[in-house]
Amino acid sequence: MISGTTKLIAHLGYPTHSFKAPLIYNPYFEKHHIDAVVVPMGCRAEDYPEFLKLVFRLSNIHGALVTMPHKISTMALLEDVSKNAQVAGACNAVRLGADGRLIGDMFDGEGFVRGVLRRGRQLRGSRAMMIGAGGVGSAIAASLAQSGIAELALYDAHAPMMNGLAERLRLHYPALNVTTGSADPAGFDIVVNATPLGMNDTDPLPLDVSRISPSAFVGEVVLKQEITPFLAAVRARGCEFQVGIDMLFEQIPAYLEFFGFPTTTAEELRAIARV
Repeated sequence: MISGTTKLIAHLGYPTHSFKAPLIYNPYFEKHHIDAVVVPMGCRAEDYPEFLKLVFRLSNIHGALVTMPHKISTMALLEDVSKNAQVAGACNAVRLGADGRLIGDMFDGEGFVRGVLRRGRQLRGSRAMMIGAGGVGSAIAASLAQSGIAELALYDAHAPMMNGLAERLRLHYPALNVTTGSADPAGFDIVVNATPLGMNDTDPLPLDVSRISPSAFVGEVVLKQEITPFLAAVRARGCEFQVGIDMLFEQIPAYLEFFGFPTTTAEELRAIARV
């Protein structure tokens, strides 16, 4: 039940018809009697800078979830952003600080990292390779760097995007060995497809699966289907893997912590979600 004391979390993006977050957060709030609600708010890009400031002037606003097309433009509208957001070059969560400052963070990559760790895999000191250096790839790279990996190899057909991410990683994590330009996954402990390849049935595989070690952990970001052709191929090689939708459920506990709510597990969220 929404009342005059309910904390409002705005879900900002455009268009809103594909938003899944309210169908996960709100059942969780209801189950645990948390007086909060996630509300989709469709805001076009041209209106967003002004609207973000206005929505945080509401007396009952608690925070905002930010999705496309606003993740990048949000960065310039905040007073304080996390290192993860700085490396990613984008932000997907905003909250109001005690002093009225807008504080931003990025959790897309946190969902991937938490999923890997929950499966008992070691990240600190490991070697990771990621293909795709766009928005979701940049977020995963930021969280992998924060986790303490020793090496991250990046490949993206769009070299300026790849090199820009590499420069931000080197700036914020000077001890991390960052390499660019090779799509060969041989010898890496972690391999991530952060490209949209797999969204269409006719898409080629993002990289040569025969070069992935069977002992490697493989991650996927495509959400269209649970087992993409890429994951089917790495499964046939005997690799342990994480499906794209896992990232969504794994990152929500981190969001809850950021907003100061009681946190939970990905398993509970999966069980109560109305997606």
